Amino acid sequence: MALNGKKIVLGISGSIAAYKAAVLTRLLIKEGAEVQIVITPAGKEFITPITLSALTSKPVISEFFSQRDGTWHSHVDLGLWADAMLIAPATAATIGKMANGIADNMLITTYLSMKAPVFIAPAMDLDMCAHPSTVRNLDLLRSYGNHIIEPASGELASKLVGKGRMEEPENIVKVLQDYFDAKQTLQGKHVLITAGPTYEQIDPVRFIGNYSSGRMGFALAEECAERGAEVTLIAGPVEQKTVHPAIRRIDVQSASEMYAATLSAFPASDIGILCAAVADFTPKDPARVKIKREKDDLILHLVPTQDIAAALGREKKAHQCLVGFALETNDEVAHAREKMKRKNLDFIVLNSLNDKGAGFRVSTNKITILSQEEQIEFPLKDKRAVAEDIVLHLVKTIAKP
Repeated sequence: MALNGKKIVLGISGSIAAYKAAVLTRLLIKEGAEVQIVITPAGKEFITPITLSALTSKPVISEFFSQRDGTWHSHVDLGLWADAMLIAPATAATIGKMANGIADNMLITTYLSMKAPVFIAPAMDLDMCAHPSTVRNLDLLRSYGNHIIEPASGELASKLVGKGRMEEPENIVKVLQDYFDAKQTLQGKHVLITAGPTYEQIDPVRFIGNYSSGRMGFALAEECAERGAEVTLIAGPVEQKTVHPAIRRIDVQSASEMYAATLSAFPASDIGILCAAVADFTPKDPARVKIKREKDDLILHLVPTQDIAAALGREKKAHQCLVGFALETNDEVAHAREKMKRKNLDFIVLNSLNDKGAGFRVSTNKITILSQEEQIEFPLKDKRAVAEDIVLHLVKTIAKP
């Protein structure tokens, strides 16, 4: 049972479809899930906390603190506790607040604190569903990495017929089951991931580096670990932290250190994902003491670093899959394809610095996945959602005979 033992925060907002939340709660519990309900004040007008509490055997949370005894309800603790958050029904108002960070009730603050994946089941009249503001807000939520469970078409509370009905509880549960089933698609696999920049020493206090934050590589590490893989993450100097216990982190500074660590770990790996922004050149003779400003110019003699992707491509065995990244500024697809072929990669993830919101020091990315057979373009998304897209393609690639 995919949901057995899973901790689910169920958010309920003020829609007539809230009556379906009782059935949804019962089905989740029947599948072995532990359910904590957070309901908006408007939601309580449609279904009572007493009914919901009887189903979950837990107090229903609605306010930030209890008026009776001052007990504080921590949205932060809920965000850390849950394996998933499901908001069903999600009204146009709640969707708008989520998309724009308007944290004026317990449900929204819980959403903004949520570390687990979030599933959203909209429910509203067809005109509200089709309104440009709703469409934009749902697009924003998708770009943040949320999962939208599309509303169904049928007769609505207004007696109009069209799209806007919250999906049936049985189908919503199936979406969550499929999600957690998919999370085991890398069970038993060993994945090697490189992330972040390298620092090439000029002298004891100066270096040549780049703007890579490591976010993309760390997101990939978390996504692979959540899908059951054992992950070795070789990270350059970054401030990112790992969360999943299946991630073994090795910290390095320079390109030569990353090369040695990666070449050592690759033979025991089934998959290699080379996401790090490794320096192509390094100073030939780093100074042992701080270089003083004694003249107007300074000439650095740079030499090429060892090519990690090319080395792994030469060592790659038939059972191994190797994924590379390409950050380009011109003739992007042609350069990425040439790199993929030259370095014996199974596929390559292309970023372009010409795309707004992609590249270094941002939380979003816009990618194109290139393989021998395909060219798949993705819209701008949060890097965790991008990681999911990349890993889904990886799963399809390793499943091919």
